[in-house]
Amino acid sequence: MASLALSWSSTATGLPSQPHFSIKPPHSSTYTTRTRRCTWSCKATNGGQNEKHSPQNVETSQGKLDRRNLLLGMGGLYGAAANLASDRSPALATPITSPDLSKCSTGTNLNTQQPLDVNCCPPVSKEIIDYKLPPVGKMRFRPAAHLAGEDYYAKFEKAVGLMKALPPEDPRNFMQQANVHCAYCNLTYQQTGDPKLKLQIHNCWHFFPWHRWYLYFFERILGKLIDDPTFGLPFWNWDNPDGMIMPEVFARKDSPLFDARRNTSHLPPALADLAYSSKSPTNPKKIIPNNLTVMYGEMVRNVSKLEDFYGAKYVVGTAPDPGPGSVERGSHMALHGWVGENTPSGEDMGNFYSTARDPIFYSHHTNVDRLWTLVRVKVVDTLDNEKNGYVYQDVDLPWLKNRPLARVKKSKAASSSGAPAAETVFPVKLDKVVKVLVKRPKKSRSKKDKEKEEELLVIEGIEVDTAKFVKFDVFVNDEDDKPDELDKAEYAGCYSQVPHKNSTKVKTKIRLGLTELLEDLDVEDDDKILVSLVPKAGGEDITIGGIKIIYAS
Repeated sequence: MASLALSWSSTATGLPSQPHFSIKPPHSSTYTTRTRRCTWSCKATNGGQNEKHSPQNVETSQGKLDRRNLLLGMGGLYGAAANLASDRSPALATPITSPDLSKCSTGTNLNTQQPLDVNCCPPVSKEIIDYKLPPVGKMRFRPAAHLAGEDYYAKFEKAVGLMKALPPEDPRNFMQQANVHCAYCNLTYQQTGDPKLKLQIHNCWHFFPWHRWYLYFFERILGKLIDDPTFGLPFWNWDNPDGMIMPEVFARKDSPLFDARRNTSHLPPALADLAYSSKSPTNPKKIIPNNLTVMYGEMVRNVSKLEDFYGAKYVVGTAPDPGPGSVERGSHMALHGWVGENTPSGEDMGNFYSTARDPIFYSHHTNVDRLWTLVRVKVVDTLDNEKNGYVYQDVDLPWLKNRPLARVKKSKAASSSGAPAAETVFPVKLDKVVKVLVKRPKKSRSKKDKEKEEELLVIEGIEVDTAKFVKFDVFVNDEDDKPDELDKAEYAGCYSQVPHKNSTKVKTKIRLGLTELLEDLDVEDDDKILVSLVPKAGGEDITIGGIKIIYAS
């Protein structure tokens, strides 16, 4: 049995490269389903091995990226490790590694102290083999699901059908593969190096690389079963209006790709809702503009710092769930909940223990992985998809030029709201809309100041029950109070959580970019902003510990 260490960050080799040129997404209140694809001359080739470095194209500030150039200039997770651990603390020398696979528990419901009724521990092999990437022969091609033809889907269905038909004890069996996700995502393993703490690969910087390896092996098993070394998983292109409908083949009841435990209201031709909340359904007319705004925020506006894209640092001694990155807490979580059954536990896709039992999970996460490839990757095998033997079909990115407009410029919402100061309110339960005034330590910042430091809104001490689906949206100086309309500059972002099988209380945080947002609202000279926290699901199970503004370089 091959093993993969979790220490993606243990051999940092360099800092991210500076983008060669600047793209400033224009303001746009409309979208087109076909936009001209940007050609980025600084995209890494061959893992960036042939790229020359100079003082001009090496970013020396700790993890700082131009928010408008994130897609062009973000380094790999090895660079993220070097930058997120900006103090070069000893923690960097003790990354979380592979757990002791023989010590896998079924988990415990911490509310009842009873064992969980699901055992997702994979079989343990006597011999553990360190995996090495094989030489790449023919490249695997990952198509956009809405553009793939019937011949492709015939192969995909055959491969999944064969995987499901393997003996139950075969580690390649579909349920055995699904259980791998369950085990690493439901606190069944202990942290190596600190057995008092459980291992969780979500809500931290392990999210992207762990799932990349997970898809890598799943894809290779499928290709082997149908004797096709070029077979690649399809990506559900839900960030593009042309691909927002669930691919029809997944809804065919006679297909191996079908899963009965889905929300039947969201089968084709329903549009995927990237701001989904079961208790606060979105107006269908707002889904596409909302989706494009969500994607712009996740991939451009809210990710000038490495931590804000990848998630918070997670090393030995760190409690689970230190903080999710922009894509993980946003569109990724929303689609899990949107596909799963409309029940409290949300199986299959809407619960971490069962999500990989739905074949669409793999197409959903293949698109998440594709979004990571839009970020510049280089140097290491984990981050170079061509070294891993696959490429993605080239598709349009309509959200890239969908910078939202302000509904009200120079808003007096902060000064006229009568809202209390943030320091007098928290902690507070989010069972209703909460509006607070947040002081800005610095105002009227120059262009140079903004280039040096990103202004960030930090919402911390977010305490939630892991067994519940919860979500809240965040707005700044919002005057129209229409919480289902996100296509405006006043929308800052969200927090959401897919339920786990086990129930326990965790605390986490999110960071939302303010620099561009305040420019668009034209309130950079104000010393306070009005922040609105709008519960969308499970607000009664959310406690907010505090809100503040920081400046990160």
